[in-house]
Amino acid sequence: MSDYSTDLEIANAAHKKPIEEIADLLDIDSDDLIRYGNDKAKLSTKIVNSLSKKKNGKLILVTAISPTPAGEGKTTTSVGLVDGLCQIGKKAMICLREPSLGPCFGMKGGAAGGGHAQVIPMTDINLHFTGDFHAIGAAHNLLSALIDNHIHWENKLNIDPRRITWKRVVDMNDRSLRDITSGLGGIGNGIPRQSGFDITVASEIMAVFCLASDIDDLQKRIGNIVIGYTRDREPVRAKQLNADGAITALLKDAFQPNLVQTLENNPAFMHGGPFANIAHGCNSVISTKTALKLADYVVTEAGFGADLGAEKFFDIKCRKSGLEPDVVVLVATTKALKMHGGVKKEDLTEENVGAVSKGCQNLERHIKNIEKFGVPVVVAINDYVTDTEKEHSAIINYCKNLGIQCTVSSHWEKGGQGAAELATEVAKVADSNSAEFKTLYDDELSLWEKTKLIAQSIYGASDIIADKKVRNQFKKLEDDGFGEYPICMAKTQYSFSTDPLLMGAPSGHDVPIREVRLSAGAEFVVVVCGEIMTMPGLPRVPAAEAIGLDENNEITGLF
Repeated sequence: MSDYSTDLEIANAAHKKPIEEIADLLDIDSDDLIRYGNDKAKLSTKIVNSLSKKKNGKLILVTAISPTPAGEGKTTTSVGLVDGLCQIGKKAMICLREPSLGPCFGMKGGAAGGGHAQVIPMTDINLHFTGDFHAIGAAHNLLSALIDNHIHWENKLNIDPRRITWKRVVDMNDRSLRDITSGLGGIGNGIPRQSGFDITVASEIMAVFCLASDIDDLQKRIGNIVIGYTRDREPVRAKQLNADGAITALLKDAFQPNLVQTLENNPAFMHGGPFANIAHGCNSVISTKTALKLADYVVTEAGFGADLGAEKFFDIKCRKSGLEPDVVVLVATTKALKMHGGVKKEDLTEENVGAVSKGCQNLERHIKNIEKFGVPVVVAINDYVTDTEKEHSAIINYCKNLGIQCTVSSHWEKGGQGAAELATEVAKVADSNSAEFKTLYDDELSLWEKTKLIAQSIYGASDIIADKKVRNQFKKLEDDGFGEYPICMAKTQYSFSTDPLLMGAPSGHDVPIREVRLSAGAEFVVVVCGEIMTMPGLPRVPAAEAIGLDENNEITGLF
């Protein structure tokens, strides 16, 4: 295989071990596997429940600087790091989110890593995998159908069709579905009303799925989902529609963690997958907690930059689950830092130490943000073949002046061997027990003040702004008893501001709030900022146009 092989070619050339051998590395008996072919399986509920009294390993969170079109390689670094930990003799595994079909066929690409730091089988993982997302989409839309059916017949709950907040979902980027009118065509088709679709990864069912501690907690959370309001403006929950049992039944198999392997045959869980710009951006609590019982070091990631994924990992996932990270790995690339320093994409291959140093302002903001949560930081430079030693030195020296260890990692090119130095440093910090984790805010703070604190402390904003209607939404949620919930910010991932073109480390901007959404099952409040959409659209030239089958019926064009 040449040095210029595609991710797909590298993945297809990998030597996959039977999934039973991967399970054996974790002391999991083959009888506790539910196999999906030879190379992937789910863990039975029995083995998951049996691990509760075992000691936890070290939890390592991988996050990144603000993403750019140049790429940061957060997932690639996560995979390389776990392979590196295994290279230096540690018992380690990785916990990742499952990819959404939307970005696979759109612009962002897959979520199984890249180069020689991938999780396999790559095509299966990026497409249908074990069917979890289909189950989540079906569960969500079952609730949608039950709502409309209840109103169609007698509407005993007095649901106001104008105040239904529960949309439908599809796991695809389809801008034409953002706003729709349903129920047209006569009385037999239901009551006409305005509604819309979100992408499946923005579904509250996805959030509930990823935050539930066990199957009973999953059903309880589903029952607590608020689907809309009565004509008296009282919240209506899914359990009032007797929907929680059937929805949980649809999710029973999907709720079991998925076991796969890296290119170097190290164990990986991939389970759940909320986006971090419009949802909470972390893999399932049940897979993370299970992994911590099975390995001494568990690497997990949080979506997009640390201002979104990491903040939500800390303030939502950790708050709700009791998880406490031991160290954070912050990923950066010279190309991305040059873009934050003002360099155009077409000029990124040229050495520009000045732009790298200027772009490090973005890196510094993320470092200081993470330190607010009491967790030590290690910076990882995801090495590119076009990088220069001077550019690497500029980043390393910048970090040194901040008192932060910075390590170059060549996992994309060399796999675990290229990440061994990073792995050694990360393990040392994790083993130092220096983390003193804390959330950014207390539950008792008002919803408005929580939102403002995130904007000011994490985004560097001057203030948050909203019209009277939105301010009233905040007050209504507190009056209804949801004031102690944490905040899930829906915001562009490309900037600390709500302007995706404002790169670097902007300060003093206002964060406009367009909408507030209650997720009573997930137990957080979604605050929609700026122009962010919970149903993305496809780019001018979608990635789907390059995907197909070859003469051997093998998938081509997938990264």
